[in-house]
Amino acid sequence: MKFSRRLSVLGAAGSLVFASAAFSAGLSSWPSWRGTTGDGVARDAKPPLTWGDQQNIKWKAKIPGYGFSTPIVWQDRIFLLSAIETTEEIPAPAAAPEPAPSGADQKGKKRGGFGRGPKPTKFHEFVVIAVKRSNGAILWQKTARREVPHEGKHATNSFASGSPVTDGERLYVSFGSRGLYCYDLDGKLLWEKDLGDMTTRGNFGEGASPALAGENLIVPWDHEAGSFIVALDRKTGAERWRKSRDERSSWSTPLVVEVGGKLQAIVAATNRTRSYDPVTGDIVWEAGGLTPNVIPSPVTGHGLVYVTSGFQGNSVQAIKLTARGDVTDTPNIVWSARKSTPYVPSPLLSGDRLFFSKSNDAYLSCVNALTGEVHYQDQQLEGLRGIYASPVVANGHVYITGREGLVMVLKDSAKFEIVARNKLNDRIDASPVVLDKELFLRGHEFLYCISEG
Repeated sequence: MKFSRRLSVLGAAGSLVFASAAFSAGLSSWPSWRGTTGDGVARDAKPPLTWGDQQNIKWKAKIPGYGFSTPIVWQDRIFLLSAIETTEEIPAPAAAPEPAPSGADQKGKKRGGFGRGPKPTKFHEFVVIAVKRSNGAILWQKTARREVPHEGKHATNSFASGSPVTDGERLYVSFGSRGLYCYDLDGKLLWEKDLGDMTTRGNFGEGASPALAGENLIVPWDHEAGSFIVALDRKTGAERWRKSRDERSSWSTPLVVEVGGKLQAIVAATNRTRSYDPVTGDIVWEAGGLTPNVIPSPVTGHGLVYVTSGFQGNSVQAIKLTARGDVTDTPNIVWSARKSTPYVPSPLLSGDRLFFSKSNDAYLSCVNALTGEVHYQDQQLEGLRGIYASPVVANGHVYITGREGLVMVLKDSAKFEIVARNKLNDRIDASPVVLDKELFLRGHEFLYCISEG
Protein backbone atom coordinates (compact mmCIF):
# COMPACT_ATOMS: atom_id res chain seq x y z
CA MET A 1 0.00 0.00 0.00
CA LYS A 2 1.33 3.39 -0.94
CA PHE A 3 0.83 5.89 1.84
CA SER A 4 2.02 9.27 3.02
CA ARG A 5 3.29 9.30 6.57
CA ARG A 6 3.55 12.16 9.05
CA LEU A 7 4.53 10.76 12.43
CA SER A 8 4.55 12.77 15.61
CA VAL A 9 4.34 12.23 19.34
CA LEU A 10 0.70 11.84 20.39
CA GLY A 11 -0.32 13.89 23.39
CA ALA A 12 -2.98 13.60 26.02
CA ALA A 13 -5.63 12.82 23.42
CA GLY A 14 -4.18 9.33 23.16
CA SER A 15 -6.47 8.39 26.02
CA LEU A 16 -10.11 8.89 25.11
CA VAL A 17 -13.39 8.67 26.93
CA PHE A 18 -16.31 7.90 24.63
CA ALA A 19 -19.00 10.25 25.75
CA SER A 20 -22.70 9.63 25.92
CA ALA A 21 -25.09 9.10 28.75
CA ALA A 22 -25.76 5.74 27.15
CA PHE A 23 -22.21 4.56 27.76
CA SER A 24 -22.55 4.41 31.54
CA ALA A 25 -24.33 1.08 31.24
CA GLY A 26 -21.11 -0.86 30.71
CA LEU A 27 -20.64 -3.91 28.56
CA SER A 28 -23.99 -5.61 29.20
CA SER A 29 -25.62 -3.26 26.71
CA TRP A 30 -24.99 -2.20 23.10
CA PRO A 31 -26.71 1.19 23.16
CA SER A 32 -25.90 2.60 19.73
CA TRP A 33 -24.66 1.90 16.22
CA ARG A 34 -21.46 -0.18 16.59
CA GLY A 35 -21.84 -0.49 20.33
CA THR A 36 -20.78 1.26 23.50
CA THR A 37 -17.72 2.93 21.98
CA GLY A 38 -19.04 3.28 18.43
CA ASP A 39 -16.34 1.07 16.94
CA GLY A 40 -17.59 -2.51 16.94
CA VAL A 41 -15.25 -3.57 19.76
CA ALA A 42 -16.71 -5.85 22.46
CA ARG A 43 -13.79 -6.05 24.85
CA ASP A 44 -15.08 -8.62 27.34
CA ALA A 45 -17.58 -10.57 25.25
CA LYS A 46 -17.03 -14.25 24.49
CA PRO A 47 -19.45 -15.20 21.69
CA PRO A 48 -19.36 -18.57 19.92
CA LEU A 49 -16.81 -19.21 17.18
CA THR A 50 -19.02 -21.71 15.34
CA TRP A 51 -22.74 -21.97 14.58
CA GLY A 52 -25.20 -22.91 11.87
CA ASP A 53 -28.92 -23.27 11.27
CA GLN A 54 -28.94 -26.28 13.61
CA GLN A 55 -26.03 -25.37 15.89
CA ASN A 56 -25.74 -22.81 18.72
CA ILE A 57 -28.96 -20.99 17.79
CA LYS A 58 -30.48 -19.96 21.13
CA TRP A 59 -33.48 -18.51 19.32
CA LYS A 60 -34.53 -16.89 16.08
CA ALA A 61 -37.44 -14.49 15.72
CA LYS A 62 -39.37 -13.52 12.62
CA ILE A 63 -39.22 -9.74 12.23
CA PRO A 64 -42.14 -8.07 10.42
CA GLY A 65 -41.39 -5.91 7.41
CA TYR A 66 -38.03 -5.17 5.88
CA GLY A 67 -35.08 -3.22 7.20
CA PHE A 68 -31.31 -3.26 7.56
CA SER A 69 -31.29 -1.35 10.84
CA THR A 70 -28.62 -2.87 13.07
CA PRO A 71 -30.25 -3.65 16.43
CA ILE A 72 -29.21 -2.09 19.71
CA VAL A 73 -29.49 -3.74 23.11
CA TRP A 74 -30.28 -2.28 26.50
CA GLN A 75 -30.04 -4.88 29.24
CA ASP A 76 -32.89 -7.34 28.57
CA ARG A 77 -34.33 -5.61 25.49
CA ILE A 78 -33.36 -5.45 21.83
CA PHE A 79 -34.57 -2.52 19.72
CA LEU A 80 -34.70 -2.34 15.93
CA LEU A 81 -36.53 -0.61 13.08
CA SER A 82 -38.47 -1.94 10.12
CA ALA A 83 -40.67 -0.77 7.25
CA ILE A 84 -43.78 -2.81 6.47
CA GLU A 85 -45.14 -2.47 2.94
CA THR A 86 -48.95 -2.50 2.89
CA THR A 87 -51.36 -3.31 0.08
CA GLU A 88 -52.80 0.22 0.02
CA GLU A 89 -51.34 2.31 -2.76
CA ILE A 90 -51.66 5.49 -4.76
CA PRO A 91 -51.63 5.73 -8.57
CA ALA A 92 -48.19 5.40 -10.08
CA PRO A 93 -46.76 8.67 -11.45
CA ALA A 94 -46.50 9.09 -15.20
CA ALA A 95 -43.18 7.83 -16.50
CA ALA A 96 -40.78 10.61 -17.42
CA PRO A 97 -39.16 10.34 -20.87
CA GLU A 98 -35.63 8.95 -20.76
CA PRO A 99 -32.91 11.35 -21.88
CA ALA A 100 -31.06 10.60 -25.09
CA PRO A 101 -27.87 8.64 -24.38
CA SER A 102 -24.56 10.39 -24.77
CA GLY A 103 -20.89 9.61 -24.32
CA ALA A 104 -20.26 6.21 -22.80
CA ASP A 105 -24.00 5.56 -22.63
CA GLN A 106 -24.07 5.28 -26.43
CA LYS A 107 -21.91 2.17 -26.23
CA GLY A 108 -24.83 0.04 -25.17
CA LYS A 109 -24.41 0.34 -21.40
CA LYS A 110 -26.54 2.80 -19.50
CA ARG A 111 -25.03 4.14 -16.32
CA GLY A 112 -27.77 6.27 -14.82
CA GLY A 113 -29.70 3.74 -12.74
CA PHE A 114 -27.27 3.19 -9.88
CA GLY A 115 -29.42 0.21 -8.77
CA ARG A 116 -32.27 2.50 -7.72
CA GLY A 117 -35.84 1.28 -7.66
CA PRO A 118 -39.02 2.95 -8.96
CA LYS A 119 -40.84 5.68 -7.08
CA PRO A 120 -42.93 3.96 -4.39
CA THR A 121 -46.70 3.85 -4.68
CA LYS A 122 -47.59 1.73 -1.65
CA PHE A 123 -48.08 2.93 1.89
CA HIS A 124 -45.47 1.74 4.38
CA GLU A 125 -45.71 1.47 8.13
CA PHE A 126 -42.48 2.63 9.76
CA VAL A 127 -42.26 0.62 12.95
CA VAL A 128 -40.13 0.45 16.08
CA ILE A 129 -39.83 -3.01 17.62
CA ALA A 130 -38.72 -4.14 21.08
CA VAL A 131 -37.67 -7.79 21.45
CA LYS A 132 -37.10 -9.76 24.65
CA ARG A 133 -33.42 -10.66 24.78
CA SER A 134 -33.90 -13.99 26.53
CA ASN A 135 -36.26 -15.62 24.02
CA GLY A 136 -36.86 -13.36 20.99
CA ALA A 137 -40.49 -12.57 21.81
CA ILE A 138 -41.75 -9.22 20.53
CA LEU A 139 -42.50 -7.09 23.61
CA TRP A 140 -44.01 -4.17 21.74
CA GLN A 141 -44.29 -2.73 18.26
CA LYS A 142 -45.13 0.92 17.54
CA THR A 143 -45.94 2.52 14.20
CA ALA A 144 -44.12 5.85 14.07
CA ARG A 145 -45.62 6.88 10.74
CA ARG A 146 -47.66 5.48 7.87
CA GLU A 147 -47.07 7.00 4.44
CA VAL A 148 -45.84 6.47 0.90
CA PRO A 149 -42.09 7.23 0.72
CA HIS A 150 -41.50 10.36 -1.34
CA GLU A 151 -38.66 8.81 -3.36
CA GLY A 152 -37.26 5.38 -4.17
CA LYS A 153 -34.18 3.68 -2.83
CA HIS A 154 -31.26 1.65 -4.05
CA ALA A 155 -32.22 -1.95 -4.75
CA THR A 156 -29.96 -3.07 -1.88
CA ASN A 157 -31.09 -0.42 0.62
CA SER A 158 -34.17 -0.40 2.84
CA PHE A 159 -36.54 2.25 4.19
CA ALA A 160 -35.35 1.41 7.72
CA SER A 161 -31.55 1.31 7.63
CA GLY A 162 -30.48 3.62 10.47
CA SER A 163 -29.97 2.30 13.99
CA PRO A 164 -31.69 3.67 17.10
CA VAL A 165 -29.73 4.89 20.11
CA THR A 166 -30.62 4.88 23.82
CA ASP A 167 -29.45 6.58 27.00
CA GLY A 168 -31.09 3.88 29.13
CA GLU A 169 -34.23 5.94 29.71
CA ARG A 170 -35.26 7.00 26.23
CA LEU A 171 -35.06 5.41 22.79
CA TYR A 172 -34.17 7.74 19.91
CA VAL A 173 -35.20 6.70 16.42
CA SER A 174 -34.61 8.24 13.00
CA PHE A 175 -36.57 7.24 9.94
CA GLY A 176 -34.99 10.21 8.14
CA SER A 177 -37.59 11.84 5.91
CA ARG A 178 -40.28 10.00 7.89
CA GLY A 179 -39.30 11.79 11.08
CA LEU A 180 -37.38 11.45 14.34
CA TYR A 181 -39.04 9.95 17.40
CA CYS A 182 -38.28 9.58 21.07
CA TYR A 183 -39.92 6.79 23.10
CA ASP A 184 -39.52 5.53 26.61
CA LEU A 185 -38.31 1.94 26.79
CA ASP A 186 -41.88 0.69 27.11
CA GLY A 187 -42.88 2.26 23.80
CA LYS A 188 -44.58 5.46 24.97
CA LEU A 189 -43.99 8.30 22.50
CA LEU A 190 -42.36 11.27 24.25
CA TRP A 191 -41.65 13.60 21.33
CA GLU A 192 -41.29 13.67 17.55
CA LYS A 193 -39.60 15.94 15.03
CA ASP A 194 -40.00 16.37 11.27
CA LEU A 195 -36.90 17.72 9.49
CA GLY A 196 -38.42 17.56 6.00
CA ASP A 197 -37.65 15.36 3.00
CA MET A 198 -34.23 14.31 1.82
CA THR A 199 -33.34 14.10 -1.86
CA THR A 200 -30.59 11.51 -2.06
CA ARG A 201 -28.18 10.99 -4.90
CA GLY A 202 -29.68 8.69 -7.51
CA ASN A 203 -32.55 7.92 -5.12
CA PHE A 204 -30.13 5.73 -3.18
CA GLY A 205 -32.22 6.20 -0.04
CA GLU A 206 -31.27 7.10 3.52
CA GLY A 207 -29.42 5.37 6.34
CA ALA A 208 -27.32 7.49 8.74
CA SER A 209 -28.01 6.98 12.45
CA PRO A 210 -28.31 9.71 15.10
CA ALA A 211 -25.75 9.95 17.91
CA LEU A 212 -25.98 11.11 21.52
CA ALA A 213 -23.54 13.75 22.75
CA GLY A 214 -24.20 14.82 26.32
CA GLU A 215 -27.64 16.44 26.43
CA ASN A 216 -27.93 16.65 22.65
CA LEU A 217 -28.99 14.28 19.90
CA ILE A 218 -26.82 14.89 16.82
CA VAL A 219 -28.53 14.30 13.46
CA PRO A 220 -26.66 14.55 10.13
CA TRP A 221 -28.76 15.53 7.09
CA ASP A 222 -26.56 15.28 4.00
CA HIS A 223 -28.44 15.12 0.70
CA GLU A 224 -28.69 16.85 -2.69
CA ALA A 225 -30.77 19.87 -1.68
CA GLY A 226 -29.37 21.82 1.25
CA SER A 227 -27.38 19.70 3.71
CA PHE A 228 -27.12 20.49 7.42
CA ILE A 229 -26.39 19.00 10.81
CA VAL A 230 -28.70 19.64 13.74
CA ALA A 231 -28.59 19.14 17.51
CA LEU A 232 -31.82 18.40 19.34
CA ASP A 233 -32.41 18.49 23.08
CA ARG A 234 -32.59 14.80 23.90
CA LYS A 235 -35.32 15.30 26.52
CA THR A 236 -37.67 17.55 24.54
CA GLY A 237 -36.66 17.42 20.87
CA ALA A 238 -36.20 21.20 20.82
CA GLU A 239 -33.63 22.39 18.31
CA ARG A 240 -30.44 23.56 20.02
CA TRP A 241 -28.49 24.51 16.90
CA ARG A 242 -28.34 23.89 13.16
CA LYS A 243 -25.36 24.34 10.83
CA SER A 244 -25.38 24.30 7.03
CA ARG A 245 -22.99 21.88 5.36
CA ASP A 246 -21.34 22.18 1.96
CA GLU A 247 -22.04 18.54 1.18
CA ARG A 248 -24.09 16.30 -1.05
CA SER A 249 -25.42 12.87 -0.12
CA SER A 250 -23.46 11.04 2.58
CA TRP A 251 -24.53 8.28 4.93
CA SER A 252 -21.88 8.26 7.67
CA THR A 253 -23.02 8.18 11.31
CA PRO A 254 -21.35 10.70 13.68
CA LEU A 255 -18.77 9.44 16.16
CA VAL A 256 -18.77 11.20 19.54
CA VAL A 257 -15.53 11.26 21.56
CA GLU A 258 -14.08 13.23 24.45
CA VAL A 259 -10.77 14.99 23.80
CA GLY A 260 -9.08 17.08 26.47
CA GLY A 261 -12.24 17.21 28.57
CA LYS A 262 -14.50 18.37 25.72
CA LEU A 263 -16.74 16.43 23.37
CA GLN A 264 -16.30 16.26 19.62
CA ALA A 265 -18.89 14.96 17.14
CA ILE A 266 -17.00 13.79 14.06
CA VAL A 267 -18.84 13.42 10.76
CA ALA A 268 -17.17 12.09 7.60
CA ALA A 269 -18.42 13.27 4.20
CA THR A 270 -17.34 13.84 0.61
CA ASN A 271 -15.94 17.36 0.78
CA ARG A 272 -14.73 17.34 4.37
CA THR A 273 -14.48 15.34 7.54
CA ARG A 274 -15.58 17.79 10.22
CA SER A 275 -15.38 17.74 13.99
CA TYR A 276 -18.15 19.74 15.68
CA ASP A 277 -18.48 21.03 19.20
CA PRO A 278 -21.80 19.33 20.05
CA VAL A 279 -22.73 22.10 22.49
CA THR A 280 -22.38 25.02 20.07
CA GLY A 281 -22.15 23.48 16.60
CA ASP A 282 -18.85 25.23 15.96
CA ILE A 283 -16.32 23.39 13.79
CA VAL A 284 -13.30 22.27 15.82
CA TRP A 285 -11.32 21.00 12.84
CA GLU A 286 -11.91 19.82 9.29
CA ALA A 287 -10.01 17.97 6.58
CA GLY A 288 -10.61 17.16 2.92
CA GLY A 289 -9.50 14.05 1.14
CA LEU A 290 -12.31 11.46 1.02
CA THR A 291 -14.18 10.25 -2.07
CA PRO A 292 -17.88 10.76 -2.97
CA ASN A 293 -20.76 8.87 -1.30
CA VAL A 294 -19.17 8.49 2.12
CA ILE A 295 -20.88 5.71 4.08
CA PRO A 296 -18.36 4.25 6.60
CA SER A 297 -18.38 5.68 10.11
CA PRO A 298 -15.13 6.88 11.72
CA VAL A 299 -13.30 4.94 14.41
CA THR A 300 -10.82 6.33 16.90
CA GLY A 301 -7.87 5.36 19.06
CA HIS A 302 -4.25 6.33 19.77
CA GLY A 303 -5.27 9.99 19.72
CA LEU A 304 -6.34 9.63 16.08
CA VAL A 305 -9.58 9.33 14.18
CA TYR A 306 -9.64 7.04 11.15
CA VAL A 307 -11.94 7.90 8.24
CA THR A 308 -12.45 5.87 5.07
CA SER A 309 -14.35 5.90 1.79
CA GLY A 310 -14.33 3.75 -1.32
CA PHE A 311 -16.64 5.00 -4.08
CA GLN A 312 -15.04 6.36 -7.27
CA GLY A 313 -11.67 6.09 -5.60
CA ASN A 314 -10.15 5.03 -2.30
CA SER A 315 -9.13 6.92 0.82
CA VAL A 316 -8.16 6.27 4.42
CA GLN A 317 -6.83 9.00 6.71
CA ALA A 318 -5.53 9.02 10.28
CA ILE A 319 -6.16 12.49 11.73
CA LYS A 320 -5.07 13.90 15.10
CA LEU A 321 -7.96 14.55 17.44
CA THR A 322 -6.07 17.54 18.84
CA ALA A 323 -6.21 19.26 15.44
CA ARG A 324 -7.69 22.74 15.07
CA GLY A 325 -8.94 24.55 11.98
CA ASP A 326 -8.46 23.32 8.42
CA VAL A 327 -5.86 20.55 8.60
CA THR A 328 -6.03 19.38 4.98
CA ASP A 329 -2.52 18.42 3.77
CA THR A 330 -0.92 19.24 7.12
CA PRO A 331 1.05 17.12 9.63
CA ASN A 332 -2.22 16.68 11.57
CA ILE A 333 -2.97 13.95 9.01
CA VAL A 334 -0.50 11.44 10.41
CA TRP A 335 -0.81 9.01 7.51
CA SER A 336 -3.10 8.36 4.57
CA ALA A 337 -3.51 5.82 1.77
CA ARG A 338 -5.51 5.47 -1.42
CA LYS A 339 -5.97 1.77 -2.04
CA SER A 340 -8.47 -0.98 -1.21
CA THR A 341 -10.73 0.98 1.16
CA PRO A 342 -14.40 0.22 1.99
CA TYR A 343 -17.49 1.63 0.30
CA VAL A 344 -20.28 0.55 2.69
CA PRO A 345 -18.65 -1.25 5.67
CA SER A 346 -16.91 0.76 8.37
CA PRO A 347 -13.33 -0.04 9.40
CA LEU A 348 -12.41 -1.87 12.61
CA LEU A 349 -9.70 -0.74 15.02
CA SER A 350 -8.44 -3.37 17.45
CA GLY A 351 -5.34 -2.41 19.41
CA ASP A 352 -2.83 -1.13 16.89
CA ARG A 353 -4.43 -3.00 13.98
CA LEU A 354 -6.81 -1.32 11.54
CA PHE A 355 -8.91 -3.74 9.47
CA PHE A 356 -10.94 -2.77 6.40
CA SER A 357 -12.42 -4.44 3.34
CA LYS A 358 -12.01 -3.45 -0.29
CA SER A 359 -15.12 -1.65 -1.55
CA ASN A 360 -18.00 -4.07 -0.80
CA ASP A 361 -15.92 -7.04 -1.86
CA ALA A 362 -14.53 -10.00 0.07
CA TYR A 363 -10.95 -8.77 0.30
CA LEU A 364 -9.50 -7.72 3.64
CA SER A 365 -6.54 -5.53 4.55
CA CYS A 366 -4.87 -5.00 7.92
CA VAL A 367 -2.46 -2.14 8.60
CA ASN A 368 -0.57 -0.69 11.54
CA ALA A 369 -2.93 1.97 12.89
CA LEU A 370 -0.08 4.22 14.03
CA THR A 371 1.93 4.24 10.81
CA GLY A 372 -0.19 2.83 7.99
CA GLU A 373 2.39 0.11 7.35
CA VAL A 374 0.74 -2.94 5.75
CA HIS A 375 0.42 -6.22 7.64
CA TYR A 376 -1.53 -7.81 4.80
CA GLN A 377 -3.50 -6.43 1.87
CA ASP A 378 -6.43 -7.63 -0.24
CA GLN A 379 -6.49 -11.05 1.37
CA GLN A 380 -9.38 -12.94 -0.18
CA LEU A 381 -12.18 -14.07 2.13
CA GLU A 382 -13.09 -17.16 0.16
CA GLY A 383 -16.78 -17.96 0.28
CA LEU A 384 -18.01 -14.45 1.07
CA ARG A 385 -19.92 -12.73 -1.73
CA GLY A 386 -20.25 -9.06 -0.93
CA ILE A 387 -20.06 -7.24 2.40
CA TYR A 388 -22.32 -4.46 3.69
CA ALA A 389 -22.13 -5.21 7.43
CA SER A 390 -19.34 -3.65 9.48
CA PRO A 391 -16.94 -6.01 11.30
CA VAL A 392 -16.80 -6.56 15.06
CA VAL A 393 -14.09 -7.93 17.34
CA ALA A 394 -14.49 -9.97 20.53
CA ASN A 395 -12.28 -12.27 22.58
CA GLY A 396 -9.37 -12.19 20.15
CA HIS A 397 -11.44 -12.79 17.02
CA VAL A 398 -12.74 -10.63 14.17
CA TYR A 399 -16.21 -11.39 12.77
CA ILE A 400 -16.87 -10.45 9.13
CA THR A 401 -20.39 -10.90 7.76
CA GLY A 402 -21.20 -11.53 4.10
CA ARG A 403 -24.44 -10.56 2.40
CA GLU A 404 -25.42 -14.20 1.75
CA GLY A 405 -25.39 -15.18 5.43
CA LEU A 406 -21.82 -16.45 5.76
CA VAL A 407 -19.85 -15.07 8.73
CA MET A 408 -16.10 -15.57 8.70
CA VAL A 409 -14.20 -15.62 12.00
CA LEU A 410 -10.53 -14.60 11.89
CA LYS A 411 -7.78 -14.29 14.45
CA ASP A 412 -7.43 -10.73 15.71
CA SER A 413 -3.84 -10.63 14.54
CA ALA A 414 -1.47 -8.96 12.12
CA LYS A 415 -1.26 -12.36 10.44
CA PHE A 416 -4.22 -13.50 8.32
CA GLU A 417 -5.73 -16.65 9.82
CA ILE A 418 -9.26 -17.98 9.33
CA VAL A 419 -10.70 -19.76 12.37
CA ALA A 420 -14.23 -20.64 11.23
CA ARG A 421 -16.86 -20.18 8.54
CA ASN A 422 -20.50 -20.11 9.69
CA LYS A 423 -23.51 -20.09 7.36
CA LEU A 424 -27.14 -19.19 8.02
CA ASN A 425 -29.90 -19.62 5.48
CA ASP A 426 -30.66 -15.90 5.38
CA ARG A 427 -29.26 -12.77 3.79
CA ILE A 428 -27.55 -10.33 6.15
CA ASP A 429 -26.82 -6.62 5.65
CA ALA A 430 -27.09 -5.38 9.24
CA SER A 431 -23.94 -5.43 11.37
CA PRO A 432 -23.38 -7.98 14.18
CA VAL A 433 -24.01 -7.17 17.84
CA VAL A 434 -21.84 -8.91 20.45
CA LEU A 435 -22.65 -9.03 24.17
CA ASP A 436 -21.48 -11.32 26.94
CA LYS A 437 -21.62 -14.83 25.42
CA GLU A 438 -24.12 -13.93 22.71
CA LEU A 439 -23.94 -12.82 19.10
CA PHE A 440 -26.99 -11.18 17.52
CA LEU A 441 -27.45 -11.18 13.74
CA ARG A 442 -30.30 -9.50 11.92
CA GLY A 443 -31.09 -11.20 8.64
CA HIS A 444 -33.60 -10.20 6.00
CA GLU A 445 -36.06 -12.70 7.52
CA PHE A 446 -35.07 -13.36 11.12
CA LEU A 447 -33.27 -11.94 14.14
CA TYR A 448 -30.88 -14.56 15.56
CA CYS A 449 -29.41 -15.00 19.01
CA ILE A 450 -26.32 -17.21 18.76
CA SER A 451 -25.02 -18.72 21.97
CA GLU A 452 -23.39 -21.99 23.02
CA GLY A 453 -25.35 -24.53 25.01
